[in-house]
Amino acid sequence: MLEFKTTQELKPNPKLLELIKDFTYKTKKGKVKVLLNTNLQFIEPTEYLITYPITLTILEYKVNEISNKPFYIKERKEKYNLKEIETFLRNFKI
Repeated sequence: MLEFKTTQELKPNPKLLELIKDFTYKTKKGKVKVLLNTNLQFIEPTEYLITYPITLTILEYKVNEISNKPFYIKERKEKYNLKEIETFLRNFKI
């Protein structure tokens, strides 16, 4: 059986939480896990589930030096950076 060890807990992004404070949402912390007896790392993204006024699932991945778009919107199947998320969410504010 595969065994994992959590090496790091990823906290929700405070800037994104500020953007979605007017929405109804839930967050789920991300994790960085290592497969025991190997050096393979697995990253579970931080998840922001917005339920009102629009239903969206935003996933935030741990950023590396190459990627400048750490956010992924499941429903649109596209990557975004924080500024793009801000302009996208501005259309749905109450």
